[in-house]
Amino acid sequence: MTTDTLPELHGHVATGFEPVAEAFLANWSEFDEIGAGFALRLEGETVVDIHAGWADRKKSRDWEADTLVPVYSTGKAIAALVMAKLVDRGLLDYEARVADYWPEFAAGGKSSVTVAQALSHQAGLSGIAEEMDAGDWFDAALIEDRLARQAPLWPLGTGSGYHPVTFGFIADALARRTDGRSIGAILREDICGPAGIDFHVGLPESEHGRAAEHAMPRQLPDLGEMTLPRQLAFGKAWSSPGRRGAAEWRKAEFPAANAHATAGAIARLMDVYSEGGKLDGKRFIGPATLEALVSERVRGEDKVLPFELSWGAGVMRNVTPGFYGPTPETVGHSGWGGSCGFADPVKRLTGAYVMNRQMHYLAGDPRPVKLIDAAYSCL
Repeated sequence: MTTDTLPELHGHVATGFEPVAEAFLANWSEFDEIGAGFALRLEGETVVDIHAGWADRKKSRDWEADTLVPVYSTGKAIAALVMAKLVDRGLLDYEARVADYWPEFAAGGKSSVTVAQALSHQAGLSGIAEEMDAGDWFDAALIEDRLARQAPLWPLGTGSGYHPVTFGFIADALARRTDGRSIGAILREDICGPAGIDFHVGLPESEHGRAAEHAMPRQLPDLGEMTLPRQLAFGKAWSSPGRRGAAEWRKAEFPAANAHATAGAIARLMDVYSEGGKLDGKRFIGPATLEALVSERVRGEDKVLPFELSWGAGVMRNVTPGFYGPTPETVGHSGWGGSCGFADPVKRLTGAYVMNRQMHYLAGDPRPVKLIDAAYSCL
């Protein structure tokens, strides 16, 4: 890439955090970035909120401060906060069985699966085993029925296997059976809407004009041996929602897979993890609930992702392999193509990276890793 195609940097960089901005712009020359945003918060205050580049592949539309981008599985960290809120309200119990709230889920030998186990990818439902159309994902009742009837894809209690899309359907089914509303509705009505946080699960059509156009990865990720749990998670024609067009996909609520947000919005929500359960200085969840959310539920070689992972109740713990800086207590989540959000409760640091140039890394994309490393070098 020639220097005349490098974008202009926009946004805010606090004194002392200039290396973050330098690392951010370097991604255009090193990784052929198109458009991206990065936000960093320290002790509940924004120290970096920058964006640059273009919102479309043709580079005809500038990436603005309010450009929204699909962040895929990065949204799982926020869905996990909604579930923790339900726990904090006494509507849900991590140690209760999923079937206590959703009786049909007990079928297929899943009666013992707890809420915490389901949220830490231990339910054995990394994908739908029954052959179906990719458009079936838009019918939540149909998917829930299939998940309820399906037997686990591995013996329960033998470890985690990442649930790329089904995580969101299980969590949403629990939300609606306890609160009466979907995860997207709870976010709109109770959390993001009132606080003015630009994070959406189910993007209203009125906001589609702000959404960035993403460029697909130039190569496929290396998952290793394509076992059945991996095939169903990533390798089948029906492994992810499709066939309805971009507008319907944006409007649909897939809490595990199609959240739209700015980097600043994700970083602000991640404050709950780093600020003792507080959002904007006010209690979001109590300390005991936060501890239950981030405590290790399972650790080991994941049966779907080719990593050794440590899971809390919906978030990756930075103990292994350490994608989110040097602090083991950090939690976070990465999304398909490269986005991520992280929160360090020791340094009281949160951050988020979003972009529209997708790369093939399942986690640990070098672009946000560079930014996170630069951020820690400034502390």
